[in-house]
Amino acid sequence: MEVKNSNLSHENDDSTYDRNDELKVFDDSKLGVRGLMERGVTKIPRMFYSGEVNIIKNPIKNSMLNVPIIDLKDIHIDPSRRVEVINQIRTACKEWGFFQVINHGIPIDVLDETIDGIRRFHEQDPEVRKQFYNRDMKKKIVYLSTTSLYRDKSANWRDSVGCFMAPNPPKHEELPEVFRDIIMEYSKKVATLGSTISELFSETLGLHPSYLKERNYFEGIFIQGHYYPPCPEPELTMGASTHTDPAFMTIVLQEQLAGLQVLRDNQWFNVAPVHGALVVNIGDLLQLISNDNFSSVYHRVLSNHKGPRVSVAAFFGNSHDLEKASSTIYGPIKELLSEENPPIYRDTSLGEFMSHYLTKGLFGNSALQSFRL
Repeated sequence: MEVKNSNLSHENDDSTYDRNDELKVFDDSKLGVRGLMERGVTKIPRMFYSGEVNIIKNPIKNSMLNVPIIDLKDIHIDPSRRVEVINQIRTACKEWGFFQVINHGIPIDVLDETIDGIRRFHEQDPEVRKQFYNRDMKKKIVYLSTTSLYRDKSANWRDSVGCFMAPNPPKHEELPEVFRDIIMEYSKKVATLGSTISELFSETLGLHPSYLKERNYFEGIFIQGHYYPPCPEPELTMGASTHTDPAFMTIVLQEQLAGLQVLRDNQWFNVAPVHGALVVNIGDLLQLISNDNFSSVYHRVLSNHKGPRVSVAAFFGNSHDLEKASSTIYGPIKELLSEENPPIYRDTSLGEFMSHYLTKGLFGNSALQSFRL
């Protein structure tokens, strides 16, 4: 290993390798994966070795299948157009669990500046950046590398900075200066888009447009900016391991460097970046309350020789209020149930669900299995 004065290991001698020690040395540096690259590594530490197969070589059998791109233009003024979009969303949510939206109302310059703001944070001077590093979800700003670092089978080749932006956003001065203005603006606009999509989801399920919104399913918004540095050995590690999202919905802004993949019929498909588009994916909790009308599907992010790759994920539904999370109960929507369509999941609190999700770690094991009846 090229990193000097460190216990980070690239060796395969099981008799001397101490994974916990390697994790601690890495985490205590408070500089993340970006810090490794700043120190000039040409071999990745063993803690990043992924057990996932076919990371790079993964031919797609049917190139005609693609994650749908849905145009939201005129959905507020043209009833027939709205019906068309709802039908497209219904198909996408059942078959893919993912879709992209265009003409969504957020200006492209806001999207571009949001990406730039997240990049600026991760490329700050190391001594400035490390002041923010922590794993305490109660803090206003959470900056770390691999959320479940000590539970996952392998670390991910990415760093993340996040903050809860709704319903109780931090004060302007509490946000890092390099992105505070743009993240405040973007969070307001993505909240408006989230409200629109929640209406479309409600109608897709045959419910009143305000059904999901009135029950505050999309109230909490956690925005997380991911930074994937160029990787010297991308065949050995993942940018993000195979997982599903614990929220109701995630809206993802990705820049032009590809990497995001979604699993369908045991085949990985690229979610090709489209400038100006936003990716929408169904989360576990939306699959639970919809009683499997919507699908929360496995997805992952590849590491790459190129980079850095930047993306911004807005998770809808994760509450920063731990007391509220413990008392709020979720289960299949009663209006969707019948003798022919009985509940598939038991009721659970958001606190119980999130505790289980965080305890199990990532790596391709769905949290929903533990809540099936």
